[in-house]
Amino acid sequence: MHAMSMAVPDSVQSDQYRCYHEDPRQRFRGQPGFVVVPRCVEDVALILKLCHDHEVPVIPFGGGTGLVGGQLVISDLPRPVILSTERLNCIRAIDKVASFLTVEAGCTLHDVHLAASQHDLLFPLLLASKGSCQIGGNLATNAGGVNVVRYGNMRDLCLGVEAVFADGSVWHGLTGLRKDNRGYDLRNLLIGSEGSLAIITAACLKVFPIPVERAVFLAAVDHPKAGLDLFQIMRREFGLMLSSFELISRVGIDFLSETQMGFRNPYDPMPDWLVLGDLGSECAVELDEKVISFLNDANEKGVINDALFAQSQAQIDHLWDMRELIPEANRRVGAIASHDISLPIDMIPKFIQDCGHLMASIGDFRINCFGHLGDGNLHYNVFPPAGQMAKDFADVKSMVSETVHRLVRDFGGSTMAEHGVGRIKAAELKSFETPAYMEAITSIKRALDPKGILNPGAVIERYEDG
Repeated sequence: MHAMSMAVPDSVQSDQYRCYHEDPRQRFRGQPGFVVVPRCVEDVALILKLCHDHEVPVIPFGGGTGLVGGQLVISDLPRPVILSTERLNCIRAIDKVASFLTVEAGCTLHDVHLAASQHDLLFPLLLASKGSCQIGGNLATNAGGVNVVRYGNMRDLCLGVEAVFADGSVWHGLTGLRKDNRGYDLRNLLIGSEGSLAIITAACLKVFPIPVERAVFLAAVDHPKAGLDLFQIMRREFGLMLSSFELISRVGIDFLSETQMGFRNPYDPMPDWLVLGDLGSECAVELDEKVISFLNDANEKGVINDALFAQSQAQIDHLWDMRELIPEANRRVGAIASHDISLPIDMIPKFIQDCGHLMASIGDFRINCFGHLGDGNLHYNVFPPAGQMAKDFADVKSMVSETVHRLVRDFGGSTMAEHGVGRIKAAELKSFETPAYMEAITSIKRALDPKGILNPGAVIERYEDG
């Protein structure tokens, strides 16, 4: 370990260790480090310069909600500095004319939602972890969530960033410009880089008018193909008014009951598959009536079997709570293997069918397949039969994941959808990407972080400097 005299102000140090080393799914514990909590970009620059000069690893830490180990040291390193952005939590400015907020990286997603709403505006990124995840982490992982169909990922929602590079130099890239073609797109390079190229300290985020009309429904379908058919018809009919379109399996609803999440089942008996749709309009178009008429027509044509239409905010909240509680129910049941995957949308029904057959050939599993049908991102999670534990299937865990991932690649998909690469999937990325791609991203990493101090082992496996 390199010795370092930390000439860091007392205000940026912390001995409040809370969850800096905890994995949200409790699969492992991160390596301890020296925790610093800077209050401003100048503090971040000072810390990085010191760490760069003394070759000390720096692990950026936001809300700690990442699921691929990007915020935790899970391999041997010299004792790292864990740089928490929690005190970088100011809403710096709002431009209502150009429709953007300037916020610091430590603001929670909920903070940003609230700041936008106070000006009758909407920041549309929506994640179940909104109360704890931070904007810096959302940018670092290019978070998506449930509204990607209409608004896109964080790359689509960010106009500019302020960031500190490995040597402590600061890029003041906060701009609300919609058109700015000054050469290479450094902003989009840093978004999604998981803190391995620079530490984002602030960002300009797009905001939108709050819809004046909203329609939310839950429809029962026979199979995912019917859900996909409904999505395609609805997208043609409603265009950009369609914000979210989620696929939910009966297994997921069963888990809510099994784990006593206090949720009332919307159907009795439960259908095998459900789709949850959310639409909004910024002007009065009688959206409720149009969606109800559309669903009645879809029911008559056999595209759906039944539909529940939310008639109040409480009913909207109830339907979305059902969807957002499923990951917690999954955690309580305990998965043998979980997979965050994306696929060409038209291939999703066949993938679910083929993968189900492959899983059945390996063992007697329960499959909870759910996710963002509208943007092709599925969470394909494999569980033991009722009454058994995931640990009893440790001998087939690798086979399960390898089978799922192989089929994803055969279908032209990605095994690293919205959760990113982190440390857990860095070796997998290297194994399955082309040499040209790996050489390109490694060259970028070496150019911006020649000593390899920024989040070493995240995205790219560790390399020796020089």
